[in-house]
This record gives sequence, structure tokens and C-alpha cells, in this order.
Amino acid sequence: MILAIDFDGTIAVDRFPEIGKPIPQAFDTLSHFKAAGHKLILWTCREDSPGRKYLTEAIEFCRNYGIEFDAVNDNLPDAPFCDKGNSRKVYADYYIDDKSMFPLWEAYAGGVL
Repeated sequence: MILAIDFDGTIAVDRFPEIGKPIPQAFDTLSHFKAAGHKLILWTCREDSPGRKYLTEAIEFCRNYGIEFDAVNDNLPDAPFCDKGNSRKVYADYYIDDKSMFPLWEAYAGGVL
């Protein structure tokens, strides 16, 4: 599977522009997915700007918790349809976001995934 995961409010408590505390179960779940061979894309509105590295800080935060993403705000090189150009919406099997109606971490902890 390819999973596109939001950062603020999904991996860390939303305190933008700062980085909040880790969301309970997020890193355990992401580690499980990586160990199972799934691809992870960090898909966030954070970006670096002059004088502030909002995106870089988020990537480093995740790296400090043992999560390396296969892509950041971009498609995987072998994603379907990439030969037709790159879209603003990354290709993924699932999109994990705090704004969704399906709370992934609870589903994973409950054995649904």
C-alpha cells in the first residue's frame, strides 16, 4: 500500500507553526506499516520559507522518532499515472488526515487494519 499522511494534527498535535507533541499511537502505527513494506508519503501543507524551515522541521521530527518517508509532498517515482505528469494530489491507496471522518490510529489499534 501507499499511504499519504498529513503532519499537523495527525502525526503531531497541531501547534503550527510550532511542532506539537506526538499523537499517541501514530509512530507505532507508522513503524508497523514501514516494517510491513508499505510506502509512506508525508503529505503536508508545511513548506520551507526564508528564515524558517517548517517542512524540514517536520521531517526531522519524524526522523527522530524513527520514521523515514519514501516521498515528501510528491508522488513515488513508480506511482501510476506519473508518466502523464505530476499532479498536486499525490497518488496513494489511503490518505491519513486529522480532517478525515475515519480515525486511522483508532482503527489500527482496534484491529480493523
